[in-house]
Amino acid sequence: MELSENIVNFAGIVSSITHRRIMELVSGEPIELYSASTHLIKAGGKRLRPLLVVLSSKMYGLSPEISSWAAAAVEIFHNFTLIHDDIMDRDEFRRGVPTVHKVWGEALAIVAGDLLFAKSYEALLRLADYGLSYERVISAVRELTWAAATVAEGQAMDLLFASRDRVSVAEYIEMVSKKTAALFKSSVLIGAIAAGAQDEDLVKLKEFAVNIGIAFQIRDDELGLVADERVLGKPKYSDLREGKKTVLVLYALERASENQRKTILNSLGKPGATREELERAANTIVELGALEFSNSLAEDYVRKGIDSLYSTNPSDVEAREMLKELAYYVTRRSY
Repeated sequence: MELSENIVNFAGIVSSITHRRIMELVSGEPIELYSASTHLIKAGGKRLRPLLVVLSSKMYGLSPEISSWAAAAVEIFHNFTLIHDDIMDRDEFRRGVPTVHKVWGEALAIVAGDLLFAKSYEALLRLADYGLSYERVISAVRELTWAAATVAEGQAMDLLFASRDRVSVAEYIEMVSKKTAALFKSSVLIGAIAAGAQDEDLVKLKEFAVNIGIAFQIRDDELGLVADERVLGKPKYSDLREGKKTVLVLYALERASENQRKTILNSLGKPGATREELERAANTIVELGALEFSNSLAEDYVRKGIDSLYSTNPSDVEAREMLKELAYYVTRRSY
């Protein structure tokens, strides 16, 4: 699926202004700390969460010039989580470049993540400079704080799952709701809160964002299993090597024969697994119908999300259409 020219152009504007906001905030000394902090930011990325912020605020009449500070806040926060995730997962590449800890070492990478965490709040507080009410700014800060705690819970669940023999699909959904969908939800709500959306619309936007966030993570798990490394920007099969209990792995293990289960478990969570062993495990998972199951599951969440989005009452209907298009795009990515 390709994005329309309208949203591509708008996304380019949002990405540019958000990047300027981030670089204005994340600069200083020691130079090594700030270079490490902006390493992944300069490498690019989808800038999906900033676009969610700006589009949701545009739905209720707030200009990108103002909402871009909130967009910068969630993107800075997102990059903080990536730096720490890469350390925990021992990943060596992200966005096609070496990870922060591979370049600067783990200790400085941890500090760089901590800096970004603080800077995300500084960015959000800049909204007060544009005349937004105290109540709106505090509500936005409260929402980001909720996301910070919830993402940490999700990350902990993901780590703990790796050491467990059995994890249910329901537990997986709870984990991705926290680890991934939480920041989708907060991105959308922070934008709408800053713009003054009514409570009933905030409820519907929450339902939209959580469902789309879950679908996005399911697709991301699929890509990690079958996509080309040039699409991933990181080594293929890294989820298998790290022992991630993705929905595809869970589905396959529930239906595998003894030999198929052995093939999967011989690679799952084994840092020393060869490329050939990982590929055999991935092929076995696909043969067991895991992709068909995950596709159907993701589509269910997309459908629920779009239904919730269309029950809102925005002042800018075009912005809602762009948000719908973006949701379809990120949840129907090709392999």
